[in-house]
Amino acid sequence: MEVSLLVLALILATLLHFAVQKLFIHYKRFDDFNDRSSHKTLATRTGGIGIFLTILIISLYHYFQGIEIFDYSLFIPLGIMLLIGVYDDLYNADFKLKFFLQMIVAKILIDQGYVISNYHGLFGLYEVPWLLAQASTVFVFLVIVNAINFIDGIDGLAITEVIKTIIIIEFFSSSKTLLSSLTLLLIVSLLPLYYFNFKRDKKVFLGDGGSLLLGTIISVYIFYFLGGDFEFKINFAVNKVFFAILILLYPLVDLLRVFIIRVKNGDSPFMPDQNHIHHFLIKKRVSHFSINLILITLTLLIYIIYEIFK
Repeated sequence: MEVSLLVLALILATLLHFAVQKLFIHYKRFDDFNDRSSHKTLATRTGGIGIFLTILIISLYHYFQGIEIFDYSLFIPLGIMLLIGVYDDLYNADFKLKFFLQMIVAKILIDQGYVISNYHGLFGLYEVPWLLAQASTVFVFLVIVNAINFIDGIDGLAITEVIKTIIIIEFFSSSKTLLSSLTLLLIVSLLPLYYFNFKRDKKVFLGDGGSLLLGTIISVYIFYFLGGDFEFKINFAVNKVFFAILILLYPLVDLLRVFIIRVKNGDSPFMPDQNHIHHFLIKKRVSHFSINLILITLTLLIYIIYEIFK
């Protein structure tokens, strides 16, 4: 993809984030303050809309020129997940409804060819029966999407985690992946959100629309990564399943930890609280920016240690 087009996409994303926020402010659709909020200023949950519109507009530009930069059918599951999240942001949707719709989206992705049909030696299994492959894909999709959603509680954390995941997978790929153009557009559309996240007033958050959208894209990336089309660089032999877990270690650990705490306390594992790792660090008066650096650095250190001692 041309550099000039990426610069245009960056400018477009910035303008769209600003415009969508203005629209929501006009209709008084703010992010409410509560005892779990990490901010005390006016903010909107519109980041996901700006991201989706940026990718859509740039894709339409290529589509009308007869150029397919990635599988445009992905806009179906991505659009559904965005709508689920935006509806939840506005009306607090029941978690059972969200789970049901997420499973439908997982099935759509399976029918589009994004399915975990090989365990790569996990539990001694390689190629697995189609029914088990579909069930595994739905389960992993729900885990990744909600793990990304769970860590979206402080400025920049989910954004950084997603960008880190994309960069690591692309770096270790033997060639440009089929999703490279999509994820390149995603990163470009995410960059302005660092500014809108960390500014002191009139913030723009991802919202559930954004976190579910990002979680879906990362899920697709992981499904592709675990498939037969992805190959590591020469002289880099590692179990794909373990590598995927290692890349998403922080959100997966946080998800598991919070679920265990909530169940142990007799609470619903799907009800929000302040038991996330980033909440613990906030209580220790660690800044949002420092938390991003700490968590990403720890994740990378774990990977480096693995590479040294594998």
